[in-house]
Amino acid sequence: MSLNIVYEGSLYPSLVHSEESLRFAREEFQVRDEDVFIATYPKSGTTWMQEILPLVYSKGDLTPVQTIPNWQRVPWLEQKSGKALLENRPSPRLITTHLPYHLMPKSFYTSKAKVVYVTRNPKDALVSSFHYHNMASFLENPGTFEEFIQRFLEGKVMFGSWFDHIKSWWPRKGQDNLLFLTYEEMLQDMRGALVKLGEFLGKQLSDDAIEAIAKQSKFDNMKRNDMSNYSFVPEELMDQKKNNFLRKGISGDWKSHFTAAQTEHFNSIYAEKMKGLNFPFYEG
Repeated sequence: MSLNIVYEGSLYPSLVHSEESLRFAREEFQVRDEDVFIATYPKSGTTWMQEILPLVYSKGDLTPVQTIPNWQRVPWLEQKSGKALLENRPSPRLITTHLPYHLMPKSFYTSKAKVVYVTRNPKDALVSSFHYHNMASFLENPGTFEEFIQRFLEGKVMFGSWFDHIKSWWPRKGQDNLLFLTYEEMLQDMRGALVKLGEFLGKQLSDDAIEAIAKQSKFDNMKRNDMSNYSFVPEELMDQKKNNFLRKGISGDWKSHFTAAQTEHFNSIYAEKMKGLNFPFYEG
C-alpha cells in the first residue's frame, strides 16, 4: 500500500486518511455554529493547541487533558476516525484540521463556527517535519535535509504547500469567527495569548485558570503527559527512540539546521511566494 494518497492535488498519509474520509470532511460533514476548529499547517503548534483549547473550555480543570488522548479530545476532521468521533458528539465540538480554507466542509462557510488558526515560522515547521518523517514509518523517507527543503518549497510534502495554506486562510483574518495566533507569541507570552483566546471564544478565564492552563501547556509538562505525547502509538509506527514526537518546542531551531546558502535560497522563495500578501510574520 502506498504511504500517501492524493486528494485535490496534495499528499495525505494513507495510514489515517482515505479518499472517503476526505470526501466526508468536504462534502458530508455538517458543521454546527458552536463548533470550534483548530486549523494549522503540520508541525505548527497543533498538539500544543489540542492541549490548550480543552483547558480553556474546562476553565483550567486538568481532567480532560490528563485522561483523554488528544486525538479523542479534539478529533481530526479529515482522518478515517473523524466521522465516528465527531458526528454524534455533543456541542461544543472541538475539532482539529490541517485542511486549507477552500477544502473545509461546505457547510462551514455558512456557519458561525469559530477557527483558531496557528501559524509558525516555516523554517521551524520544516525542521520539525523533517525529524517527524525520520521517526514515523508511515511517512515517506525525507531524504537529505537539502532534498527536504526543496520538497517543502515545492509543496511536495504531506498536506501540500505551506505557502498555499497560509494564503488560503490569511485573507480571512478580519472575520469575526477567525483568530490568528502564532507559535512564537504563545512562547513569548502565553498568558496574553490565553486572554486573547478566552475573549475570542467568549470564555471568562480567572487568573487561577490562566495560570493552570499556562503551566500545563508548558512543553516539558506536555512531554510528560501520556495523553499528549503519542507514547501509546506503537514503536513500529513512531520510533520515539529516534526522535520524540514532542521534540524541542522552541523557536529558531532552524538556525542549527540551515546553512547560509539554504537560508538565502529559502528566503528568496519566501519573498517571491508571499509577495503582496501583507503577511507580517517571518519576513527575511
